[in-house]
Order: sequence, then structure tokens, then C-alpha cells
Amino acid sequence: MKVKDLIKKMKLKVVSGKNFLDREIKGGYAGDLLSDVLAGSKEGDVWLTVQVHPNIVAVSAMKGHSAILITSSKKVEEETEQKANEEKVVMLSTDMNSFEAAAAISKILKNGG
Repeated sequence: MKVKDLIKKMKLKVVSGKNFLDREIKGGYAGDLLSDVLAGSKEGDVWLTVQVHPNIVAVSAMKGHSAILITSSKKVEEETEQKANEEKVVMLSTDMNSFEAAAAISKILKNGG
């Protein structure tokens, strides 16, 4: 499944990286502790977090995530959005909390999109 397909199915808002929505989603990871995300997430994951500071962009770029999904209606800092666009990191947002979003993504991926 591609990021653009997930956006449509979940009605997600694109915050950054609108030119990179054809990235393939291989899985997902939910976490707010950056060291945990570095250790546990994989390339191609959609990373779910409530963190909105610029360091999330560096972590996501380093791990090769397909996208970052900011949950719980958190407002992304302007500096974070700018850095994400510079680093070609797709950042999305949703009103759902991380549990709800993870459940929805898991169901969509299990059903093959």
C-alpha cells in the first residue's frame, strides 16, 4: 500500500512531503520515545507519534520511514514542517489518538489495503 492510499482511506491531512506520497508502506510503529523508535522501527514503517519537534524528522529520515503520522490533533511546529520538507519526510496528521490510528492502520494493512 502506498502512503497516498492510506491518506484517502483514513482521511489524513498532509503536513509535509506532498511530492513523496507514492512511498510504499511496509508496516507501522507507534512510539514517542525517540531512542525506542530508533531501536524498534523499520524502514518503510508509518511512525505514529504525538511528538511535534524537529528531532522527529531526523529520526524518520535516518530510519527511512514511509511517513510520520502525528496523532491526537497535535499542532506541528513550523520549524518541524520546514525541516520535513527539506529532508523529504512525509508528515501526516489525524484527530485520532495513537491507539485508534494504529488499530485502523493495522486493519487496513491486514486487509491488503
